[in-house]
Amino acid sequence: MGFHILHNKEPHFLAIISINKQFLQLVQGKIVMYNNSRACCFGSSLQRKVCAIRARGGIPPTIIYNIIKERLYMKAFMDKDFLLETPTAQHLYHDYSAKLPIVDYHCHIPPQEIYEDRRFENIAQVWLGGHQVLADGSDYYFGDHYKWRVMRSNGVPEEYITGDKPDRERFQKFAESLEMAIGNPMYTWCHLELKKYFGYEGVLNGETAEAVWNLCNDKLQHDPKLTVRGLIEQSNVAMVGTTDDPIDSLEWHKKIKEDPTIKVVVAPSFRPDKALNIRKEGFADYIHKLEEVVGRKFACANCVVSALEERLEFFVEMGCRASDHGLDYIPFAETNAEKATAAFKKAMAGETLTKEEGDEYTTYLLLKLGALYKKHNVVMQMHYSCLRNVNDKMYRKLGPDTGFDMIAVTDCSATISSLLSALTKEDACPKVILYSLNPADFDMLGTILGAFQDDEIPGKIQLGSAWWFCDTDDGMYQQMKTLARLGLLGNFIGMLTDSRSFLSYTRHEYFRRILCNLIGGWVENGEYPADEEILGRIVQDISYNNAVRYFGFDL
Repeated sequence: MGFHILHNKEPHFLAIISINKQFLQLVQGKIVMYNNSRACCFGSSLQRKVCAIRARGGIPPTIIYNIIKERLYMKAFMDKDFLLETPTAQHLYHDYSAKLPIVDYHCHIPPQEIYEDRRFENIAQVWLGGHQVLADGSDYYFGDHYKWRVMRSNGVPEEYITGDKPDRERFQKFAESLEMAIGNPMYTWCHLELKKYFGYEGVLNGETAEAVWNLCNDKLQHDPKLTVRGLIEQSNVAMVGTTDDPIDSLEWHKKIKEDPTIKVVVAPSFRPDKALNIRKEGFADYIHKLEEVVGRKFACANCVVSALEERLEFFVEMGCRASDHGLDYIPFAETNAEKATAAFKKAMAGETLTKEEGDEYTTYLLLKLGALYKKHNVVMQMHYSCLRNVNDKMYRKLGPDTGFDMIAVTDCSATISSLLSALTKEDACPKVILYSLNPADFDMLGTILGAFQDDEIPGKIQLGSAWWFCDTDDGMYQQMKTLARLGLLGNFIGMLTDSRSFLSYTRHEYFRRILCNLIGGWVENGEYPADEEILGRIVQDISYNNAVRYFGFDL
């Protein structure tokens, strides 16, 4: 074939090259204008194919040449070096990061399903979740709202998303929507999951949905590695940090702790949002539930603090190493016990509080809880700048955490620094991780870190991993580059899933590839020495070791 190309003679030959479906479409698009030229493909729908090209009718030799050249040099879809652009990046990922265990220190998966070792009936249950009905008749919606938003963005009716349509039909709608998600990390995550857990190396779309459905369901129903515990084990997960309310009995954590067959550490995280969000609907009802759990009535703000301390001590006994605060914004107001109690009594009486009154109460509790976290060696995580449940109609229909949240624009620079300053002044500042949903805050947060670090532990105040709408490739690059510019990337505690799915541990792979590509690029650009010992240590620390040290896990 090369002879004909070099001598610029009209070719009449058959070129046969290994190809996949996307590349076949590329070939067909290039030669369709030439008479009697054909391209066809051979092989099963789930495997790579061979493409035969019959070139006639005046097709320029350069067309065939460029087709072959593109086949030789175009990267395969999500191959072993996916996202790894340099040899250094590839070496760091494959030899230092890929095989390390996972510390998933913040997620939203149900511990009950770990203990019961749930086996899912089909892939829609794992990926899409949906309407859940409890034994007492109460119901809620639980699932991956990243995927729900993809479907809504493609105009899919809600009955296929969170409704009661058959799972096969729901999966079909998702597959058809995913086809449109070019550039969306959900496209990458789904294919990473299909490849890792189901051995599927093809593409999921409307045409392949039936084959993928059958393949995944057969494995989910019969493969011993695809129960919940099997998924955790084959993902090499060493620790799972769930998110739990202070009134939770932690019965499933207790059962997991007592079961010697469960090797993964499952630790609760203390999330007292409902006791702090004094201006939100349901505050008084929640306080009554907290009163029931601790067995006494509350007359003041310090009564709430005392109850939360009691619950925190119980959580710590159950292995808790982290708290989590999900706040619209991080407040700070000049406050004291009297101001906080006045706001508390007003709210319990059903009266409307001003923003100032609410901030006085919330600030008081944050200061008290911060000191308690310091006392009990519990990390204080603060997630903020999210405007939640903005679609009131859908919130009333489905409830919270169903995909109707957005990035908020808040200026918390002064309040965050004031909060940390007040805690530091009293020698009561715990280890703190700051997450903003707004990437515009990254630089501001990066400069706050350096103002409050001390010798308790390297990287005591952390810029949290790119979170939620930011956990894309560009969001992760931006977060890590900011930390590198304004702090010490080598002390970063790395990735978390923040997920409701047992298949989402591939997001750690996604993060580690991006981490190694970033560092590898710096090295190959001459910005950091090619010292393998130091580079390997940095990559391993960010991937695993730093989180173990920071949270104090015994793994």
